[in-house]
Amino acid sequence: MLYAILSLAPGDPLSQFAANPAVPPEVRENIRRSLGLDQPWPIRYVKWVTALVQGDWGFSFGSRIPVWELIKLRIPSTLAVVGVAYLLSLLIALPIGILSAVKQYSIFDHFATTFAFIGFSVPTFFTGLLLIIILSVKLQWLPFIYDSTLQVKDLSSFGTQMKQSIMPIAVLALFQAATFVRYTRASMLENLHQDYVRTARSKGLREFGVIGRHVVRNSLIPVVTLIALTAPTVFSGALITEQIFRVPGIGALLITSIQNNDIPVIMAITVTFSFLVVVFNIIADVTYGVLDPRIRYD
Repeated sequence: MLYAILSLAPGDPLSQFAANPAVPPEVRENIRRSLGLDQPWPIRYVKWVTALVQGDWGFSFGSRIPVWELIKLRIPSTLAVVGVAYLLSLLIALPIGILSAVKQYSIFDHFATTFAFIGFSVPTFFTGLLLIIILSVKLQWLPFIYDSTLQVKDLSSFGTQMKQSIMPIAVLALFQAATFVRYTRASMLENLHQDYVRTARSKGLREFGVIGRHVVRNSLIPVVTLIALTAPTVFSGALITEQIFRVPGIGALLITSIQNNDIPVIMAITVTFSFLVVVFNIIADVTYGVLDPRIRYD
């Protein structure tokens, strides 16, 4: 379905040649024929699926290089920004969500809830532009354009890499952490007043053991589901944030490919994302059995 929509959408993948009078018409036709664009889309789709099964991702219409090579060039930037932001959000959100539920209605709980609502409600493009205005334009502490040509060779270049990654990581981590805090707190509050918690306390178990061994394990089951659903975005990139800070990641590549009607690149990213969704859902199902001994897969 997606391949058909992209093929029938207006736009020509070779429009840059059509706008260039220096390229003869016969050359344009030869390029179109070599890429298979002279054939109907059902035939091109069958050829694409056949090549994909054989491990051939095809060639990009825009850059004329293998799609897999093009994606490999973007993966390091995506993992350096989106991946770090995702891990940071988990490290921040889970302890805050657990402690916020245990200390319900305390000052810390009010602070954490306010943080979660603000982080979840404010869109990433607004947060990104706000950080650029404050930290880059006004204070001039951090660069607002991500330098993709930077190579980390020493401590100085590593420091530069860290400085240019702070703002996009902060924007993504704030949004993700706010989401995880809300889910973790709600799940913890749902389990804190269950009968098995009162039974564990009546047996004389210490509060730390009751929370850690019983409540947290059961509360993490819906949180694991959320993590499994959002984890593939680490590899697919952050569309808006990468555009704001000019991070040359998978998200920026997807936007550029859509604008240029580069079907092989779009399909490769979509298939990869779909595959990762399935993989992480399987990981989540296995994790359920670890967290809850009652869950068994025969």
